[in-house]
Amino acid sequence: MILASEMKTENTQPSFRDRLYTIDESGKRLWVFAKKPKGPLTTWRTVAGIVLLVFFFAAPFIKVHGEQFLLFDFLNRKFVIFGIQFWPQDFNLFFIAMIAMIVFIILFTATYGRIWCGWACPQTVFMEILFRRVEYWIEGDVRKQKELDAMPWNGTRIFKKTLKQVVFYLISFIIGNLFLVYLIGSDVWFKLITDKPAGHIVGLIIMLVFSFVFYFIFSWFREQVCTIVCPYGRLQGVLLDPATVVISYDYKRGEERGLLRKSENRKETEKGDCIDCRQCVNVCPTGIDIRNGTQLECINCACCIDACNEMMKNVGFRPGLICYSSEKMIAEGKPWKFTLRSAAYTLVLAALLAAFSFFLIGRNPVEATVMRSPGTLFQDMGNGKIANLYDIKVVNKTSNDFPLEIRVLSQKGEVKIIGRDPLIRKQTVGEAVFFIILDSKDIPEGKMELKVGIFSGGKLLDETRATFFGPEKQRR
Repeated sequence: MILASEMKTENTQPSFRDRLYTIDESGKRLWVFAKKPKGPLTTWRTVAGIVLLVFFFAAPFIKVHGEQFLLFDFLNRKFVIFGIQFWPQDFNLFFIAMIAMIVFIILFTATYGRIWCGWACPQTVFMEILFRRVEYWIEGDVRKQKELDAMPWNGTRIFKKTLKQVVFYLISFIIGNLFLVYLIGSDVWFKLITDKPAGHIVGLIIMLVFSFVFYFIFSWFREQVCTIVCPYGRLQGVLLDPATVVISYDYKRGEERGLLRKSENRKETEKGDCIDCRQCVNVCPTGIDIRNGTQLECINCACCIDACNEMMKNVGFRPGLICYSSEKMIAEGKPWKFTLRSAAYTLVLAALLAAFSFFLIGRNPVEATVMRSPGTLFQDMGNGKIANLYDIKVVNKTSNDFPLEIRVLSQKGEVKIIGRDPLIRKQTVGEAVFFIILDSKDIPEGKMELKVGIFSGGKLLDETRATFFGPEKQRR
């Protein structure tokens, strides 16, 4: 990994960094005016961002078997992922998923760098695909933005600045409402927005404040989320190593950098391919100079690659001065290849995903818990029959109602449900009280473990165990 202190500027003096690029010596915020990028990687990143935005806006309104496609209702402890409802009983899946996610992040970042940050992170997608494009549309590209900020507060500046902030807040309000749909469900959300506002004043105020937080982040805080708030950016210092693929500047080819002059032989003047045009800096949304090496602020958005390749093409140089590479590849002058290390990490990632998929597919859609009714032992029913009273709770995670049938599987026995046969509603917890009746001769020790099956329509849905007690005199 190249450190800023190891790089040299055009006047051969070391360049040291003791602060963020977006903060001056006095600690004042330096606003980043990012030039509008263009190029093949930017196009692909835009396509990926639009796909993610379409998914974000559509997912909470898609229904699968009557369930919302994605729902995270923390208040009611109801979680639906890809139309499958998860319950507190599925905590083992949650635990496995969290461990897999942590390991996945570590291995993925160590192998492929911060591709997530530049291509899929919600902060980046919202900022670059929505808000920054609105800014370009209203204020123009970087030169016009700087001119607008430098002019006095006349009608043009007031109109454009006000229009931009209003549109920013409207987008933030829409995003805030979408997040609310993910938390409370689309049906509840539709009811809220169609009711009279007077009946939901507190909720409306909360939503306005919540939207203001989004507005503040994307209108002012911006790249500081990545450099100050987000822990992932700071973790990259310990997750990356010299073999990690990141956006890199080929310093062996580019140095010594210098402006391009006509009829100049750069080899004779001992200059590299970097013509010091600073286009890579101008397009960077976090304001860094990628030529100073891998840095905390770099989100691997690839804007600098497109900008540099365009300049290399214009001056007749080979592209790839800035590219996806690693410090090791640049130092050794070798092209990227799928190494044994990358293959091993990728296999571990695939194994983690496979393990989680296995547990997810093998998840039991019906779970039953049988417990003896409190304060009861056994009842002598006469004719050598002994009965125990039980309570049963059945979690129905499916999208269908089903009538409950209970059978003793481990031996011959009779089950009598108290009251009418219960109907377990979909996505609910059903309860019932029932007797298990056995012959006393089948309880030689006065106590035994039974295997109880939960059936519906003759199909076994789940198995559980229950303890059965017999008369004291039968105990040895």
